Amino acid sequence: METAILIASKLLGFCLMVETWLCLLMAAALIALLRGARRLGIAFLASALAALVGLAVFPIGSVLLRPLEAEIGSAPLPDAIDGIIVLGGAEDPEATALWGGSQFNEAAERFTEGVALWRRYPAAVLLFSGGRGRLRDTLGEGGPNPPVALTLFAALGVPEDRMLWEDRSRTTTENARFSYDLVSPDPSQTWVLVTSAFHMGRALRSFEVAGWTGLLPHPVDYRSTPFRAGLGWNLDGNLDLLNIAIKERVGRFAYRMANR
Repeated sequence: METAILIASKLLGFCLMVETWLCLLMAAALIALLRGARRLGIAFLASALAALVGLAVFPIGSVLLRPLEAEIGSAPLPDAIDGIIVLGGAEDPEATALWGGSQFNEAAERFTEGVALWRRYPAAVLLFSGGRGRLRDTLGEGGPNPPVALTLFAALGVPEDRMLWEDRSRTTTENARFSYDLVSPDPSQTWVLVTSAFHMGRALRSFEVAGWTGLLPHPVDYRSTPFRAGLGWNLDGNLDLLNIAIKERVGRFAYRMANR
């Protein structure tokens, strides 16, 4: 069931990407022109061009992402904690397999902040939760999952007996459920959850549904900026933020409806 949900979510995510709609708009323009509907084809092309220019100049994604990132701030931390949960999604297993070391994407702050927290609480357990959640991995085309996060943690001085790796999860729901099964936390324990700020609201809900109590949020990896700072020409960056904002908002709605 979870695999079917994952595949459906990946396909839906592809359909929701702004690039997909831009390509469809240009394809519609081409079809219209080939069929002799010149005015309609030009209208489609003009709409696609206007959308591209608008997306390149205006930080629409940043505007939509900011409320999600501002929703949950970092909780005050006590004198002692039992564990730190770092959610996956920042590691780049393909680049790691090709070049070695530990390669990451824009969300690498999840790992650096996780280690920074552990340095503050060296008696705590540092748990990394993340398997492979891409569509081709779900279909059995991916290779073994390299321990990218654990390699970094060890290089930054975290002892092996302080690290745990939950490597089966492909979704936020599985992050929460499999981490709970691995740790079996006592209700009296205090754990800190580290993930991207825009993802924290959905992640906290999933962990609470899975049975976690007393979980303290520690959001990192903030992406949004003031509107004026985002004005300029940055098509790829603006598209990325807009896709993240759309995906996260749809994901939150779906998780609420399914009580995940």
